[in-house]
Amino acid sequence: MDERTREIITQIQSLKKNRNAVILAHNYQRDEVQAIADYTGDSLALSRTAAATMADVIVFCGVHFMAETAAILSPDKIVLMPDPEAGCPMADMITAEQLRGLKQQNPGATVVTYVNSSAAVKAESDICCTSSNALDIVKSIPEGRDIIFVPDKYLGSYVAARTGRPLILWQGYCPTHVTIRAEDIERQKQAHPGARVAAHPECTPPVLQLADAVLSTEGICRYARRPDVQELIFATETGVLYRLRAENPEKRFYPATEAATCPNMKKTTLEKVLWSLERMQHPVGVPADIAARARRAVDAMIAIGG
Repeated sequence: MDERTREIITQIQSLKKNRNAVILAHNYQRDEVQAIADYTGDSLALSRTAAATMADVIVFCGVHFMAETAAILSPDKIVLMPDPEAGCPMADMITAEQLRGLKQQNPGATVVTYVNSSAAVKAESDICCTSSNALDIVKSIPEGRDIIFVPDKYLGSYVAARTGRPLILWQGYCPTHVTIRAEDIERQKQAHPGARVAAHPECTPPVLQLADAVLSTEGICRYARRPDVQELIFATETGVLYRLRAENPEKRFYPATEAATCPNMKKTTLEKVLWSLERMQHPVGVPADIAARARRAVDAMIAIGG
């Protein structure tokens, strides 16, 4: 670590104390950002941490929909995004207007919305889900009822296959996870024949078919801690490697492909975290009417299991 980096970290720690702030970092953030965070995790785990914290200020190192969700669950706190341009292409693939149109085409359907979506889309939904609880959420809906699942067609198709429930899917997807190909898994398995394979359900079906386990990022981290897993090929964004190594220094981990790197997740830097705390920028807010409706969908999910 160079002198400038040490200086930035010292300034961040001082400002964090003075502001009564907490720094949250998603598992896909840069290594150095995860290293200075108070908490790391997936989007919902971080938002729930935000809601429970006694801090006045939350610096959310992630993408925009995550900071929005934290703001929805923590209306009494200031939520800051170090880089307001860090968006999520999948979340941008559906708008509230488009979802209203889909609902009109399918009257009476229950709308299940992945948390990787805007607050406005959540506000048009009946219940949210994460990649870890999507199966349980869909199973909780009475048999015979139509289900709209947005925006991720790959998570949706995985849930439909596992639950046997037909889902009305939106054609959204994660551009980072679809870069992972079945050939990447096969190549890594040949190079590391003793390694297990864990894949995120945002991956395409051919990739999931080659996995020993299909799990959320938090699930992959838990799976890696199992004593029977000594080597792991992981099919998700490369940033999770930092946490896997930090929690399991004696084990070996291999990304399915280095191409699975989300440019939006890498926009946040230590300098931007510092500037965010110095200038109290960039605050993220959600209009009260949208926040109230979106919160109902998030709370409905949490009541089943978040």
